Amino acid sequence: MKKIHLIAPSGASLDTRSPLAGIEWLKQRGLEVLNTDCVRRVEQRFAGTDIERLAEINQLANLPPEIAVVAMRGGYGLHRLLPGIEWDAIAKAIKNGLQICGHSDFTVFQLGLLAKTGAITLAGPMLNFDFACQGEQGEDIAPNAFMWDHFQTAVNERKVDYGVKTPQSYLRKPATGQASGMLWGGNLTVLAGLVGTSYLPNNQQTQGGILFLEDVNEHPYRIERMLMQLLDAGILNNQSAIVLGGFSAYRLYDNDRGYTLENAIEAISKRLPDNIPVLTGLPFGHQAEKLTLPVGAKAHIQYDEAGFTINSQW
Repeated sequence: MKKIHLIAPSGASLDTRSPLAGIEWLKQRGLEVLNTDCVRRVEQRFAGTDIERLAEINQLANLPPEIAVVAMRGGYGLHRLLPGIEWDAIAKAIKNGLQICGHSDFTVFQLGLLAKTGAITLAGPMLNFDFACQGEQGEDIAPNAFMWDHFQTAVNERKVDYGVKTPQSYLRKPATGQASGMLWGGNLTVLAGLVGTSYLPNNQQTQGGILFLEDVNEHPYRIERMLMQLLDAGILNNQSAIVLGGFSAYRLYDNDRGYTLENAIEAISKRLPDNIPVLTGLPFGHQAEKLTLPVGAKAHIQYDEAGFTINSQW
C-alpha cells in the first residue's frame, strides 16, 4: 500500500482539524494521499451535494488497482445515493485489485455492493476518528497501533488472523465448536434499515454466514429491538455464528431497573437454535482498537467458553 484515495460519501466533517490531521499522519507514514479536497465539502449536514458524492463513489471504478480507498467518516448520507451507484463497474475494479474501506454509515454501501455483485470490501478504519484521534481536551493522540497494524495486514496481505480472549457467556450446546461461512455485517442500525430492500444480501446469499455487528449511541432496548427484527426476518437463524463487536456510548436510565445490554443479548440468544453461537468481544466498531474485516469473504471461527479465533484469507 503506497497510496490512499479519500472519499467523503456521508456526513460532513464535524471540524476542520480532524481530516487534515489524519492526512498529515498518513503522509508521515510515507503514503501518498489522494482526493484530499473532498474533506472540505459541506452541503447541509452532508460532505457535498448528492451529485458530488455520487460522482465520487462511481469514480472508484476508474481507480488503479494498487490504491486503497478510505472513507472520511460516517454519519448519514450514503443511503440516498444507492439507486445511482454503478455497482458492477465498482465490483470489476475490486476484482482487479482495488480495496475500499470504511464502517458505520459506510455499511450501507458495503452491503449493497455485496448484495448486487458479491464483491468484497473492508470494514475498518476511517480518516477522521481512526487516523486523527483527539483526547477530551482536544489534544492529539497517536492512532491506535492495533488498528494500524491490522489495517496494513488486511490491505497488504489480504488476511485476518486474530484470537479474542474474552469469556463467552452466550454459548449453550455445544459450548465448544467451529463455524465457517461468509463474513458479513457491520453497523446494526444501518443493516436493520435495509431489511426488505434489494441492498441487503438475501437469505440464500448469507445462509450459513458469520454475521458481525456493532453500534454506537444506541440504548440496549433499541439494540434488542433491531436484533429481534433480524431474528423475525429470518436473518439471525440463517447464520452459523453471530459475532458482536463494540456497542458503545450509550447510557442507562433509572427506569431500566437493572436491564442491561447483557440482558438484551441473552433475550436474543435464547430464541436462537442452540447450535448458533452468539460470540462477544470482537474488537470492531466505533472504538479506537479495531480489526479490519473482509465483508463478503469466507471466514472460519473456532470458539469455546474462553474466547474464539477468527481467520480469513481473500
